[in-house]
Amino acid sequence: MGAGTIQRSGGGGRRRRRGRSAAMSEINVTPFVDVMLVLLIIFMVAAPLLSSGVPVELPDTAAGALPQEEERPLTLSLTAAGEIVLQDTPIAREELIPRMRAIAVERTSNAVFLRADGAIPYAQVAQVMGALNNAGFNQINLVTSNGGPEFDGAAPTAPSE
Repeated sequence: MGAGTIQRSGGGGRRRRRGRSAAMSEINVTPFVDVMLVLLIIFMVAAPLLSSGVPVELPDTAAGALPQEEERPLTLSLTAAGEIVLQDTPIAREELIPRMRAIAVERTSNAVFLRADGAIPYAQVAQVMGALNNAGFNQINLVTSNGGPEFDGAAPTAPSE
């Protein structure tokens, strides 16, 4: 028994040698991660530009963000002046239900994002929500800005829109 020697049992089988001609079996993920991070930054910068640009002063709440849809989100805005704006087009109140029914036929999702100015009375917001429900949109998402009261004693978070 010699110190520092290792004996192998078994026959003299073939040994696999790793030399210069051996194929590399590991995948280098560094370039993939770099490309994905660049795409993530591009989409983070471009996403706020895709939302509708109707100026509405949203109320602050502690609600979290909603998951994104495959289709372009359908946005209905109620301005402080009482106008109803569908995406970027102002519409009259009497045109709301017929136009929304026509849109509902073309869309796969029955979700609509409702952006109402904080100065609008709740009764007007509820009436528009009822009209949306009557038109076939029963998934109404109220859009707010972050930074409102938490109602659990915690300090409000900084607003990020």
